[in-house]
Amino acid sequence: MARGEGSLLGFTPVPVSRADTVVVPPGYTWHVVNAWGDPIMPGASDFKPDASNTAAEQAMQSGMFHDGMHYFPLPKGSDSSTHGLIAINYEYTDDNLLTPEGMNPWTAEKVQKSKNAHGMGVYEVRFDGERWRTVRDSLYGRRITADTPFLIKGPAAGHPWMRTAADPAGRTVLGTFQNCANGVTPWGSYLSCEENVNAYFINDTDKISPLEDRYGIGPSKESWGFRWHEFDERFDAGKHPNEPNRFGWIVEFDPYDPKSVPVKHTALGRMAHEGAMLSLAPDGRVVYYMGDDDYRSKFEHLYKFVSKRPWAKGGGYAENQAILEEGTLYAARFHADGSGEWLELTQGRNGLTPERGFASQAEVVINARTAADVVGATYMDRPEWIAVHPRTREVYVSLSNNTARGKGKPVQHKDPVGADAANPRAPNLMGHIVRWREQNADPRATRFTWDVFLLAGDPLHPDPLKRGNVPGGVAFAQPDGLYLDRRGVLWIQTDSSAQLMATKDWANIGNNQMLAADPRTGEVRRFLTGPMGCEITGINFTPDHRTLFVNIQHPGEAPLPHPGRNDPQNPKAISAWPEGDRGGRPRSATIAIRRVDGGIIGT
Repeated sequence: MARGEGSLLGFTPVPVSRADTVVVPPGYTWHVVNAWGDPIMPGASDFKPDASNTAAEQAMQSGMFHDGMHYFPLPKGSDSSTHGLIAINYEYTDDNLLTPEGMNPWTAEKVQKSKNAHGMGVYEVRFDGERWRTVRDSLYGRRITADTPFLIKGPAAGHPWMRTAADPAGRTVLGTFQNCANGVTPWGSYLSCEENVNAYFINDTDKISPLEDRYGIGPSKESWGFRWHEFDERFDAGKHPNEPNRFGWIVEFDPYDPKSVPVKHTALGRMAHEGAMLSLAPDGRVVYYMGDDDYRSKFEHLYKFVSKRPWAKGGGYAENQAILEEGTLYAARFHADGSGEWLELTQGRNGLTPERGFASQAEVVINARTAADVVGATYMDRPEWIAVHPRTREVYVSLSNNTARGKGKPVQHKDPVGADAANPRAPNLMGHIVRWREQNADPRATRFTWDVFLLAGDPLHPDPLKRGNVPGGVAFAQPDGLYLDRRGVLWIQTDSSAQLMATKDWANIGNNQMLAADPRTGEVRRFLTGPMGCEITGINFTPDHRTLFVNIQHPGEAPLPHPGRNDPQNPKAISAWPEGDRGGRPRSATIAIRRVDGGIIGT
């Protein structure tokens, strides 16, 4: 379809890039709104370029590695596009950038600073006619860290598997981390998704249980090297075997009330959560689609939660929080003929019996992965973000990659898993996007039809498995973040590792990028490219769609082993974004993108 002949995409695409900057189309501009270390709470200190802020100071500043986020208008209940709150996730840290000398030596203070750089935040923003600015000393400013108290709600609350020496009742837990994608509720609260939480726990005993193995808890030599357990014993699963069970949940809090106690909702299942995408049912019940993106196992499932009761329209957080405490959890099975079904994960049904290790619904949700294995859910290629079309109710999920497909096997699975209709490439280096349509466009349905929306890749690659099928030959790889705007444009963000971007497979792909697709035609245009080593993530619009917020995560990411850590003696060796020569090290940040003429983004 030629430009201007009905296409939803009205911008000039940008080329691939290896530049250490953000590139947007002609007629657009961008600026940084809030970066790691910026003060967001009353009395917070400014960021020190050598990262010498204390752990206590970090607890009042923006955390590291910005990910999912959402803009909440101010005043509450308005549709203001010039004044609001941004609730945001801080996924993880490069602890060699977090302090001047990095991880050597490793100390209790550095562990505390690392924990304080994780979690979530809320900060107030205003548009002054030219730029978005953070409101310093805002009474809404808040940090939620790896030590913030949470309530545990839903079927797993109080279960013996959730009890610890510090919490014998199993109903409160300290902290959240690995907060990746996000969601929102119709009553105005924020949902954050705990992803690869196994990375923070170690078990150096010879007694690793099947549950621990299924969720990636193992010896310190196989961990991601965060080393929190050296100064906080609860991260040693050999000593505190139930502590890991208290992480890997969807969490909720009220961004408008900095004193509200956040909640972990166990009814939505425990996994490496990627997103909680809302779709409202005709009867007012809330439905959330969720991916499970485990960096270790790669083969995981796609889930859906349907609340038991409709939400109280007109009610706020207090009136509706219990809506997420009861409901039905499902896992998806994709059939080769383009049909699919949602398989119920309820104790006593579909083989989820005491004989199979499920004596209660609490054990189903704590061990949701194994429950999905038992009912026969499809093993997907690392399900990432999910988006729902505002009019058609079609649902899209990004499958970022699975290099083990065809030669690897899921945890506790006897044989390697090869290609299938929904995951058609083995191995799958470049990733793809799957689309489905619920029966009667009702998100409560247990049947759906599906297709592969696109296969990402480099159309010039000599290997057919790496070419993709994107119309117009647009090269990109490993789709991650997804967002459908009010016009029906599907925005796609990519997350290729620094190690992969340095290989010949990425010669024609360049740095990570953000693209826009017209679902009606399949047309795709590249809208943005990011600086060296970064992931593009965290997308949200103001209500008038004239500002687009995007997160630039871990600019200057070092190559594997995962997670990449920089040289503290040369912190800008890979990237100096966003401050260049003025800055002391690369910093993750939220940017605001606008059209120069103030028009609607993407048109």
